[in-house]
Amino acid sequence: MTQVPISLLTLIAGIIATLASLWVGQNYQWLLPEQVSEQAPLVDNLFAVMLIIGTAFFIVVQGALFIFAFAFRQRPGDDSDGSPIEGNIPLEIVWTAIPAIIVIGLGVYSVEVYAEMGGFDPAGEVLMMAGHPGHTHSHQTHETHLMESAIAGSIDDMGLMEGMSMDEMSMNEPIPEAKIAYTYGIGETADQKGVAPDLVVNVTGIQYAWLFEYPDTGIFDGELHVPLGQSVQLNLNAMDVIHSFWLPQFRLKQDALPGQSSQLRFVATKTGSYPVVCAELCGSYHGSMRTQIIVHEPEEYQTWVESMLFAQANSTEPIALASMIAPPALSDADYLQPYSREMGIDDSVLAHLH
Repeated sequence: MTQVPISLLTLIAGIIATLASLWVGQNYQWLLPEQVSEQAPLVDNLFAVMLIIGTAFFIVVQGALFIFAFAFRQRPGDDSDGSPIEGNIPLEIVWTAIPAIIVIGLGVYSVEVYAEMGGFDPAGEVLMMAGHPGHTHSHQTHETHLMESAIAGSIDDMGLMEGMSMDEMSMNEPIPEAKIAYTYGIGETADQKGVAPDLVVNVTGIQYAWLFEYPDTGIFDGELHVPLGQSVQLNLNAMDVIHSFWLPQFRLKQDALPGQSSQLRFVATKTGSYPVVCAELCGSYHGSMRTQIIVHEPEEYQTWVESMLFAQANSTEPIALASMIAPPALSDADYLQPYSREMGIDDSVLAHLH
């Protein structure tokens, strides 16, 4: 019987593994939630490439294990020792070089995706620089002027003399070391460079809720509402511990840090309601720190804004911001009171809390 050359078998196995890997890489959508942002396809394309490579490695490694376990199994009556096989330098070079090349390639690709999403635009602002007395440098931005005004207003805290101009003070006293305020996260992409977002929302994470403030309208809500097809910028911060703002369908996740600003900028591409999850273990009730982002048609979003403004203007009960913004300053009973009323819990039960 003519034996099939091992090289031909290897070629056939390689073709089958390649076709199977490509098929898996093109039919992975059932593994992930739907795409609802312009950033999502960038992340999913990277995931598809990694899935193709991972599937190929899985087939090759598991296939080799199965073949060798079968081919070199112990035959009945064979009690001899196995062949004393030592290292194979060329083989070790190959199986080291190939993964190294793949890892470097994926690293470069992931950096390109991150850059295309705006990850390398942290919006750093140099507020004031002073190499030595008599030299000050500042960017001429609105934020810088506000900071300079704050510095001038609290000049006594620096030990400088009142009644002196900034120039006069710089001639006599050293200016504190440069302070740079950075905003980390997914910022403006290349095509958004210098273009202000259509909507800005300030997001605050607390144990255990997300709070959303719309500075343009003064709306405050526990759900995030955004218009379809418009650029949205989220300014994230945390009041207590580190939280992580995760939008699975948007393929976006960014930490909310106490005392440090971070941001996410995105464009929604599909209307609907999608979960907002905290992806950072932040305490006992971390699992319940969830809300939703609702994507409206632009007209529907405007209707929502008007309804919220009307509701806030005609509300007979003030929004209990204190219980959400500064819970450490409240007792357990005071902190839980707004929620217990909605749940129908009697105030006398809360009085027993210590």
